[in-house]
Amino acid sequence: MHITRFFLIRHALVEPSARAMLYGNMDVALCDAALREEAALYRWLAMRLPRPARWVVTPLSRTRATAAAIFAAGYPEQPLVVEPDMAEQSLGEWQGITHEALTERLRQPPHPFWPHAAAERPPGGESVDDVRDRVGPVLEGLAASLPGQDVVMVAHGGTIRAALSHALDLNGHQALTFSVKNLSLTRIEKHGPDWRVVSVNEEPWLIENPTPP
Repeated sequence: MHITRFFLIRHALVEPSARAMLYGNMDVALCDAALREEAALYRWLAMRLPRPARWVVTPLSRTRATAAAIFAAGYPEQPLVVEPDMAEQSLGEWQGITHEALTERLRQPPHPFWPHAAAERPPGGESVDDVRDRVGPVLEGLAASLPGQDVVMVAHGGTIRAALSHALDLNGHQALTFSVKNLSLTRIEKHGPDWRVVSVNEEPWLIENPTPP
């Protein structure tokens, strides 16, 4: 059986002005300070990711910039395939508003671990299940076209949760319970007709200035 392995990385932390609002699939820049401070995470990823692998990013520049930082940390530079349907959830008319302003626009109670319910579809935007519906075919298509290969995908928190939702056949509410931190690694595999989840939100063990024995 040919197993296709997916290594899903959430992009690095975005700039502070973007974090103060709901940015969804807006094209916002990475945080320069975090890029410097998180050098050890990029080195870990550069060592941890498989070689060779097909590299996939989204149209949003924060995924390309994250891939570039991993290459700069030691992973041999690769061509990047842009996959539009792996972009972050569109929040429609909510994009650009503050988190405080969101409260009065909600029609349902927010998710315990997210600013809004999974079923909420912002005006002109997508629900969490809408994201799953476009991410699933991307994963199935890559698994079919790249049997037995490794795929490194730099994507977004929303689309990585959607990938887990597809693999495990979860609804949107359940998918939002997953923690997917910036620069974390999530691994899923396609075994014939079946999906397997290998790890979620994988992070390195970093020991700064350890005490001598």
